[in-house]
Amino acid sequence: MNFRGGWALIRATWLSWLQYRSFFFLLAFGWMIPPLIYLFVWSTAAGEGTIGGLTRGGFVAYYLLLILVNQLTYAQTNWTVGDVIRYGGMNTQLLRPLAPIFDTLSSEIAGKVVYMLFVIPVTVLLALILRPELHIAPGAGLAFIPALGMAWALRFLWGYWLALLAFWSARADALLALQDTLTFLLAGQVAPVMLLPGGIRTAATVLPFRYMVSFPVEVLMGQVHGAELWQGLALQAGWLALALLLFALVWRAGVRQYSAVGG
Repeated sequence: MNFRGGWALIRATWLSWLQYRSFFFLLAFGWMIPPLIYLFVWSTAAGEGTIGGLTRGGFVAYYLLLILVNQLTYAQTNWTVGDVIRYGGMNTQLLRPLAPIFDTLSSEIAGKVVYMLFVIPVTVLLALILRPELHIAPGAGLAFIPALGMAWALRFLWGYWLALLAFWSARADALLALQDTLTFLLAGQVAPVMLLPGGIRTAATVLPFRYMVSFPVEVLMGQVHGAELWQGLALQAGWLALALLLFALVWRAGVRQYSAVGG
């Protein structure tokens, strides 16, 4: 793993992406639309009362934080991995003195920087207008940092090993679409996990999708604490370890049988 070369690649990709920041701002805005819709739906439904212990201001805080966390964890560059494999671009990457994952990571990190240049000011403006209610306990703020880091790593690696299935199938992108759908349904975007119906809430608690997006938000808002917090972090770490293992296995097996013309 050539980390010095990888950092140089990340910096070069970031400088390249800045030249097209208007396009990426439009993408970021599009990704903000669904959480904003549910923000207004749930805050309106709460009115002057509460739903599941959340007031109108609580729902505003939840969805504004969800917008930020979703943008930070969404691994949009995994969608390009299949094309790189199918069209021979992997040939060039395998000849470089860098692990091919650095190419995806360079776009991933560069994209995060460009997107957040747009998302953070817009979210701050919405907060000034909508007035969220957020009271962060010191312990919750500290637990949020590892929860957010593992959420990004889990979402990236889980999508990356699914994308690597393009070594065997031209339809691997369908699995990424399925992951996005399940993340939308089970990761607190349609509704906070605690408001989901019983069976769906249980599935959301066990499966990895909650730990890719909504779990850090719940931690910061103090919705999970004590034993429940430690259990959530342990599940998040467990799913991350599994994603890393699957990535290593799929990558090793895929490269062994890979052949392509082009690149």
